[in-house]
Amino acid sequence: MKPFVLGLCLVLTGCLLPAQPGEAAFTRTEDVIYGRKFGMALTLDVFQPAEPNGFGIAMPVSGAWFSSREAINPELILPLLDRGYTVFAVLHGSNPKFVIPQIVPDIHRAVRFIRHNAAKYGVNASKLGMTGVSSGCHLALMMAVKGGPGDAGAPDPVDRESSSVQAVACFFPPTDFLNYGRLGEDGVGVGRLVDLKSAFGARSDTPQDRQELGREISPIYFVSAKTPPILLAHGDADELVPLSQSEQFLERCKQSGVETRLLVREGKAHGWPDMAKDENFFADWFDRHLRGMAARP
Repeated sequence: MKPFVLGLCLVLTGCLLPAQPGEAAFTRTEDVIYGRKFGMALTLDVFQPAEPNGFGIAMPVSGAWFSSREAINPELILPLLDRGYTVFAVLHGSNPKFVIPQIVPDIHRAVRFIRHNAAKYGVNASKLGMTGVSSGCHLALMMAVKGGPGDAGAPDPVDRESSSVQAVACFFPPTDFLNYGRLGEDGVGVGRLVDLKSAFGARSDTPQDRQELGREISPIYFVSAKTPPILLAHGDADELVPLSQSEQFLERCKQSGVETRLLVREGKAHGWPDMAKDENFFADWFDRHLRGMAARP
């Protein structure tokens, strides 16, 4: 299976981009280094709207845990930019070079970097949101359930920052690799995810290892009362990431008293052409849970 990348992916260059009717102009700052690993730079692109609202959204650029600059899709985030959000498109160590347990720390680092540089980018350090698609949403949920304080004694001040986020809204995430589609179905690089074995690595070779790894990287097992509000959108015809992944995760959240919402898109599979329209609902979610605005009628 080829890594999932949204259609209509636009790689835009230059500075201020002209707005179409109903769309915001924005500036794009490319290749900001937020960390390094194995001698390589970890980078993000910063999208700043012409009329910023003072709040930031981190977006892991990830499909099948594959990450590349070519997959950054400004068109998808136009509704967030139009609402005034500064969006940080985060590239991570990519499958197949890196496996999921090596990728998750990159996202922790990115959130810490954004928080440490919040004043520079004009965003509120105490209220950051996250969005993403598929494995990007999985990584966003990992921050929602496992983000937390940094190391107060770290020599790098970025690592002293928190990686917690205060609201999440994203698309069709894997959430429970041990019950992937039905109770007891193993999805740790086997079954319907066998073509993505490289993302799970050698720890997916034996049933015992898969059980341990699956629990470690599944957001559903780390939900708590501290988990921030979460909105998910998911197609009911998705065969790669079953709708039940979102349903079961949000049910666990509700049991912990976490505010949640699920947008079910009838007949939609793993992505749909007008997904950007759903970003308007995401913007409403962030308006409410980051900016403290009343819900739109």
